[in-house]
Amino acid sequence: MDSTYNSIKMTAAEISYLWTTYLSDTMSICILKYFLQHIDDSDIKALVKHALDLSYQHTEIINEIFVHEGIAVPQGFTDQDVNLKAERLFSDIFYLKYIKNMAGGGLSVYSRMLPNIYRKDIMSFYSKALTSSMELEHEATSLLLEKGLATRPPFIPYPEKVEFIQKQSFFLEGLGHRGALSGTEVTHLHFNIETNQLGAAISTGFSQTVQNKQARKYFMRGKEIALKHIKVFRDYLEKHSLSAPAGIEQEVTESTEPVFSDKLMMFHFSLMIYAGIGNYGVAISESQRSDLVIDYSRLNAEILKYSEDGINILVANEWLEQPPLSVDRQNLSKK
Repeated sequence: MDSTYNSIKMTAAEISYLWTTYLSDTMSICILKYFLQHIDDSDIKALVKHALDLSYQHTEIINEIFVHEGIAVPQGFTDQDVNLKAERLFSDIFYLKYIKNMAGGGLSVYSRMLPNIYRKDIMSFYSKALTSSMELEHEATSLLLEKGLATRPPFIPYPEKVEFIQKQSFFLEGLGHRGALSGTEVTHLHFNIETNQLGAAISTGFSQTVQNKQARKYFMRGKEIALKHIKVFRDYLEKHSLSAPAGIEQEVTESTEPVFSDKLMMFHFSLMIYAGIGNYGVAISESQRSDLVIDYSRLNAEILKYSEDGINILVANEWLEQPPLSVDRQNLSKK
């Protein structure tokens, strides 16, 4: 570590971001190492290796920072959390779509973190992580296009002249009164269908291989919720004669051999849920139809309740590491 930063303490944001990133990347290492055991397409294999290298780099840098600062390194996930000898559970196509989603998530998370970081070494780390995620996402998108697997958002007509909104009802009375969706609304509907389709495929694979009965029921319930949300979003697009992407559950094999630890799968699912909550929140803020806002809000409330039930399973099984906390002054006063 550069001695320049010896006297500069990390803030709550910087500690928490690094801690969370470490857990996420150790999880990714387990998943990506398993992907590499069963992969046929050389292009997709190179992409998975690239993603794996980035996760290794991240964990090494964070480990170095924590050791230097005297901060306990999280346990995260290790070789004990993956069975590299297990049968194939997902197809090469699934791997490619998974990497694109993972890289897109990195773009969203790292860009949100950077404005709250002030220490230069950590700022440099996340700036490079953001750039690396952008490159990985571009590589995944290029491969999807080359292989004819990309599902672009629907097309809408090019505006031919400048027009101004005449009525306030454009925003406030969207319950069927406005005959068209805005381009932004179409984009969010398409994106949230795709993320839920990936979630449904993952929940299918996890429910086939999980050992804990509570977790199995949780994953099966998650699939039901994902399919329900897909239908709501698909109905909006189809009502306006717009296409919706196809699902990818067929990319999950029939294997029931355990691959990942129940702890890893539950943690993975919690990350997906938090990402979904964020995606719906952005969609709410950028939607101009009250019916869409109402549906997103209703579905988000369902996800929040589902997330709480998942936390309860993680805590009950002692699978959830405690994140960095502020000082409990009230407790200190009692002592």
